[in-house]
Amino acid sequence: MTSSCESREPVAGSGAPRCPRSGTKGPAVELLTVKALLGALALRSVRQGLYRFCADPTCAVVYFDEAGQVFETADLRVPVWQKEAPGARMMCYCFGENEAAMAREVAETGRCDAALRVRADIAAGRCACQVRNPRGTCCLGDVVRAAAHIEAQAGAVRQADCG
Repeated sequence: MTSSCESREPVAGSGAPRCPRSGTKGPAVELLTVKALLGALALRSVRQGLYRFCADPTCAVVYFDEAGQVFETADLRVPVWQKEAPGARMMCYCFGENEAAMAREVAETGRCDAALRVRADIAAGRCACQVRNPRGTCCLGDVVRAAAHIEAQAGAVRQADCG
């Protein structure tokens, strides 16, 4: 089993399977991730095989397989940030970094150190993205992008207040 915070090969070619509802290409997700995050009722219908993740925010499907089985947001134990409205989404399922806390930190300190905290926890071998993150991969890139976006928004607000 590989650590989810190590590099993975991207899904090859344009032939990657697509979500049966949205048509979105879906990266592979380990069966362990799917089983860890499904609620009890949905877990009883899991089949052995390869599942994929649908990141389309307008689609309720989270996991799908090539046979057409789907699991939706309501089937999971946790909210899926890609499917939630911006503002308070959980970005890091291991260490609880979320947009609302990041925005508070920026408002209080002028910057967000969420990515630094997550990097330190990854370096210490504490991440469990493979079983906690619905996508089954490391969240660090998502945290970095969210923090940069929040900092940029705060900077724009400060500039507007001064203008």
